[in-house]
Amino acid sequence: MTVERRETQAAPAANGWTGRLKREKAGREAVDVGRVRLLVAGGLFALLFVALGARLVELSLFPGEGERKEPRQIAQSQAARPGERGQITDRNGLLLATNLTTASLFARPRQMIDVEEAIRKLAEALPDLKPDYLRERLSGERNFVWLKRHLTPRQQQAVNALGLPGVGFQADQTRVYPQGALVAHAVGFTDIDNKGLTGAEKYFDAALIGAEYAAPRNVALAIDLRVQHALRDELLRAVETFDALGAAGIVLDIATGEALAMVSLPDFDPQRHARIDGEALFNRVTLGVYEMGSTFKTFTTAMALHYGTVDMRGGYDASAPLRYASFTIKDDHAKNRWLSVPEIYVHSSNIGSARMALDVGLKRHREFLGALGMLEAPRFELPEIGQPLVPKPWREISTITIAFGHGLAVSPLQLASGVAAVAGGGTYVAPTLLKREVDKPIASRRVVSPEVSQQMRQLMRMVVEQGTGKKAGADGYAVGGKTGTAEKVGRGGYQRKALLSSFVGAFPIEEPRYVVLAMIDEPKGNKQTYGFATAGWTAAPVVSRVVTRIAPMLGVAPSELTPAAPARGPVVNVSTGDRRGATF
Repeated sequence: MTVERRETQAAPAANGWTGRLKREKAGREAVDVGRVRLLVAGGLFALLFVALGARLVELSLFPGEGERKEPRQIAQSQAARPGERGQITDRNGLLLATNLTTASLFARPRQMIDVEEAIRKLAEALPDLKPDYLRERLSGERNFVWLKRHLTPRQQQAVNALGLPGVGFQADQTRVYPQGALVAHAVGFTDIDNKGLTGAEKYFDAALIGAEYAAPRNVALAIDLRVQHALRDELLRAVETFDALGAAGIVLDIATGEALAMVSLPDFDPQRHARIDGEALFNRVTLGVYEMGSTFKTFTTAMALHYGTVDMRGGYDASAPLRYASFTIKDDHAKNRWLSVPEIYVHSSNIGSARMALDVGLKRHREFLGALGMLEAPRFELPEIGQPLVPKPWREISTITIAFGHGLAVSPLQLASGVAAVAGGGTYVAPTLLKREVDKPIASRRVVSPEVSQQMRQLMRMVVEQGTGKKAGADGYAVGGKTGTAEKVGRGGYQRKALLSSFVGAFPIEEPRYVVLAMIDEPKGNKQTYGFATAGWTAAPVVSRVVTRIAPMLGVAPSELTPAAPARGPVVNVSTGDRRGATF
């Protein structure tokens, strides 16, 4: 009995141990199978990633022949640049040109299910996209096409709501001009791909984009928006008042050559440059070259005083017209007598100016004008620069006519720069559209002595006090300058009724800091001017109003020399040539 009981108790224990061994073996087999499956799955995923990577490399480096770059590739090429296009600001940091992120619409025709349906829906959402245009773009086997660049957020939302397969958006940059037409010719504009086409946008294109391994630069112009607005506002008023074809104006800092304002009318909105006509694109300040009339007598007089062929007490016989070959030189307001140098300048005598230049001589006349920058295009930071029209060969008749502003065509920019040199102490500083760096030396060259410059300031002041420029007088500020009324050249010679009226002045004249030039193209007289369209009636008042508006902005204190007060000597009586008093 005892033995049987033990055998019965041992049998269940053996069966339990065997079951445990079987379960452990089955578990190990399951783990091994799981490991194999994981290895197989991992291998498959690895192969899949290798295939995808190879395809991406193929698409990036070897796009299909004849296919356009897709947005991904365009983004990569733009990202290769150091950054987006730089900003353009005025001298005080106010924005003139900047960037705005937009969306551009593209399509992949191969991925489109129903092209005609897509054409219909897109034409409804974007009315400016005509069905024929869309059909032409979406036909064929092209893989990628642009449909519209730089959508507005509302346009993007309208297209996105269509849910069209094969249509997408690419982030893009568009150029924005917050000041509109105010600084149009100075700033210019870019094309749809942000490449500069005109103005500073074109001249500084490489710097604004950033060359390879260099970051894009922001560009600060010399323009002061406050001064720019005042000048443009007054020129617009003059164009409307005198029903003129256009106008031009500039304000220069005499010491630095900086152009604080530059206006050419008609102008344009750079944001809508596709609609601009050629006349509005033309920059009259820098690209246009004109015979500037009697304003050139400023250079003739300064030249004669500089070379010492005459002094302030001297003069010339203007009792009869000057005849040279087939030419006859007359005075518009003839005095028919001997005129002193101050009288020649103040009364704008063509005869006296011509005789004055002949005394200096052809060679020295040409050299003097060359030193003033009148015989070659100025180095100014714009692509629109006009080449002066210089007589070749330079004959004696050239000197005679150029002496009173005919026979040599220059830009208003050149004229203003030359007057800045003559009135501003006698040194020429090249004009610039860029804001000068503080404390950086400024290159200059002496043209006339300080004494001659002082004498010219006095004569310019007398023109405003006693001569043709009386309407340039500004309350509280002493302005000096010179009028110029030139007949434009047309078919058959000069046109008596097609005038170019200009006034170029400096203020405060006792110690000039700024030059202001206003030019009106073909003004027409009215009741207020008694039918006259000459510079004294049309351009001089513009300078008066501009000076009154900008002087406080620029920190110019009111002058002791008011329009009604006599200039402090040496004062020359335009009738006798006598001098008295002290210098400015």
